[in-house]
Amino acid sequence: MAMLGKRRPPRPASGHSGLARQPSSNTAPAKQPAATADADAPLMIERLAHDGRGVSHNSAGKTVFVDQALPGEQVEVAVHITRKRFDEAHVKALMTTSPQRVTPPCSHFGHCGGCDLQHLAVDAQRAHKREVVSELMARQGIPLGEVAAISGHQEGYRRRARLGVKVDAQGSVRLGFRAANSHRLVDIDHCHVLVPALQALIAPLKQLLTELDAPRAVGHIELLATPQATVVLVRQLKEQPQDWQRWQGFADQHQVRLGAWLGRESPSLHWHGAEPALEERFSLSALGVSPHQESAESELVLQFAPGDFLQVNAEVNQKMVSQVVAWLTPAPGMQLLDLFAGMGNFSLPLAAAGASVHAVEGNTAMVERLGTNAALNQLNVSVQQADLNDAIAVKTLLRERSVDALVLDPPRSGAEAICQAVGRHRIPKVAYVSCDPATLARDAAHLVHAGYRVKQVAVADMFLHTAHMETLMLFEYAG
Repeated sequence: MAMLGKRRPPRPASGHSGLARQPSSNTAPAKQPAATADADAPLMIERLAHDGRGVSHNSAGKTVFVDQALPGEQVEVAVHITRKRFDEAHVKALMTTSPQRVTPPCSHFGHCGGCDLQHLAVDAQRAHKREVVSELMARQGIPLGEVAAISGHQEGYRRRARLGVKVDAQGSVRLGFRAANSHRLVDIDHCHVLVPALQALIAPLKQLLTELDAPRAVGHIELLATPQATVVLVRQLKEQPQDWQRWQGFADQHQVRLGAWLGRESPSLHWHGAEPALEERFSLSALGVSPHQESAESELVLQFAPGDFLQVNAEVNQKMVSQVVAWLTPAPGMQLLDLFAGMGNFSLPLAAAGASVHAVEGNTAMVERLGTNAALNQLNVSVQQADLNDAIAVKTLLRERSVDALVLDPPRSGAEAICQAVGRHRIPKVAYVSCDPATLARDAAHLVHAGYRVKQVAVADMFLHTAHMETLMLFEYAG
């Protein structure tokens, strides 16, 4: 995540992930010979693809992915992309309607590129995500039993967002998000999934942009809501003193903390007034953590800065941390290794329960932040920077210490180097938190081959109304 809560680094297309709308092949769309199928024949939607599109087959047997179509529906479609092995289509007419179809709660549905499962009932969205995980594991020969669900409030959950800014040839200002699979900016007047404090800023931000002398100098606007402050960060490509005064007036009027990334190359961050304290706070009792010292604080404080990784859904994130704590049952004397540790999202709660935690992170700035947070909370966490995708570095790391439990929370590329090496060290418990079920399934196969067994699985609905999810798995070494 870039700037406020930047996205984790993208991984090259592997051809494994069912969430990618575009196939991994670089082959350009090509027209197929005419009359291979009856183009006007209605299609029956058989199931959902991993990305939430309906899957059908035309009269020639060719697979068709249909946007916004649900299992059991009969639809008339229009094909908008023809490829060698499959077509991509959208619905022209619904002939029968699934009982799981609902009215999308957001008027921008179908135009904005986000929240593309709003037409599917929330319970069905969550069931689909669990089914995706089960299917991907089954492909690796790993049968799953019951998959637990972790979820939060249905709406208004997103505490950070980046809004694009575009000025057209006529001088009209657009503020919003990209359309699906496009660089085209969709102008919005509200966002259904933003927390209320951020939703309330969209209309006045749009008005302010129309009043600027140089709105084209604004690249994008980032929003962040924390319990301590609501933050607006402007990507200002070129300094505009008169406009900056208008931004300052906006900040004072709406009681937000204002910052600007100034400059085209290597932008520097400037704040209007004092730099705000950005914090993630965890109640230990809510996490199920009993401090092992009577004098310990009842709340953990994790400081972060613009540019640090921060989960978008605070409620679901805390439930995930609580689940990992419950699975690992940390206690004084436990030696715990946390890899891809970030700013201490799992390290600090586990250390607060008494475990001796060694936290490893690849990003140097985040290593520093993690160390600061450990010291701030007076916790027994040692911190190290290492390239966790390097097989030699991973082998050295695992060989140097005795470990009772391992936590993995990697980016979308997964933790293959670690999972290939960890079996030789017979770590009793491994808790894996994944944002990509395809790479999780690949890595789980390495662990199972090395003698681990899946003990618990949970799918966290971190991103309501989308096909994206977080998956938690607990592995135990069985020999």
